[in-house]
Amino acid sequence: MTKSQRWQRRKEARPAEILAAALDVFRARGFAAARLEDVAAKAGVSKGTLYLYFQSKEALFKALVREAVLPNIERAEALVRAHPGPASTILAELLTNFGLLMATDDRVSAFPKLMIAEAGNFPELARFYLHKVIRRGMRLMAGIIRRGIETGEFQAVDPAAAARLAVAPILFLALWRHSFAAFDPGAPKPRRIVESHVQVFLAGLAARKERHEA
Repeated sequence: MTKSQRWQRRKEARPAEILAAALDVFRARGFAAARLEDVAAKAGVSKGTLYLYFQSKEALFKALVREAVLPNIERAEALVRAHPGPASTILAELLTNFGLLMATDDRVSAFPKLMIAEAGNFPELARFYLHKVIRRGMRLMAGIIRRGIETGEFQAVDPAAAARLAVAPILFLALWRHSFAAFDPGAPKPRRIVESHVQVFLAGLAARKERHEA
């Protein structure tokens, strides 16, 4: 590989390297306290080079959401479209996948904590995250629950409200991971928490006749 080829490869990798550095800085300092100088230093580039790719911290954050969060939602949507079976099966799969992602991937699970901490100070970012991530995810969950109600698999509930109940314990698990997990070594393993949540939630959703038969 020639020097020019190495340079081109390095140049192409810079946006990803800057984004990775930005998330590390945001996680460590919070969005408000993070500086672009810190991100540039973490990425090993000058501040001027950073500005060639991202014009602001807000632009960095939005790019991070598009790169690190939205692909997970897109994969979940594809799973739902391809699933012809019971609603409970795909709902269990999505909740398990989502829960384990939040429980094991520090980079993805950092977003809920960041948004809860910074939403009041950065309303534009809050609206962006609400529109791009939260509402999209809630529509997906509510659609599955609605499908189960229509087929008689689930009891009649408010799908939008139930969707929020489905994800709330998982978001709490993500917040716990970044706040108290280091001080709570005796807590149940994240996988056990996720599996227990899925079991309890689906049992609560199940149509009454199915619960009696069980």
